[in-house]
Amino acid sequence: MTEVLQVAQLGNPVLRQPAQLVDNFLDKHLQQLVDNLIATTKVSSGVGIAAPQVSESYRLLIVASRPNLRYPHAPKMEPTAMINPRLIAHSPDMVKGWEGCLSVPGIRGLVPRYRAIEVEYISRDGQKHRQEFTDFVARIFQHEYDHLDGLVFLDRLESTQDIITEQEYQRQIVP
Repeated sequence: MTEVLQVAQLGNPVLRQPAQLVDNFLDKHLQQLVDNLIATTKVSSGVGIAAPQVSESYRLLIVASRPNLRYPHAPKMEPTAMINPRLIAHSPDMVKGWEGCLSVPGIRGLVPRYRAIEVEYISRDGQKHRQEFTDFVARIFQHEYDHLDGLVFLDRLESTQDIITEQEYQRQIVP
């Protein structure tokens, strides 16, 4: 049965620990975790989530871009589980964009990220994939990938001047 999981908040030590590699891709617990992460992302109006955010220290993330209350202009894609993902190439150019995080509620930051990336990952059925992402979806991947290394978006800010509350973001930036 699919369950919406509690999201670990900034200050929880699990968010600052490197996650462990997954060795059994077809493990029943892992498959249930994938379903629960997708459900948690939908209910939370997120566009992605990483296993450490629900206190599961695995190298597993979900990219699930879709328009919602928090990201009204997000492109639509099917939720994709990525096990043991690796960033294997990136564009030379970086672009700043606003990010929020389910683990850092109420705050957004203007974060520099690579505009285009190439990644490898194992899908939930154990198949290896290589894929390119650009713009917002590349940003989601990089944000979630950071969680696997114990980083949050605040660690990537160039200045504390690049922080805004969610309320001001909705008032100033979204319209």
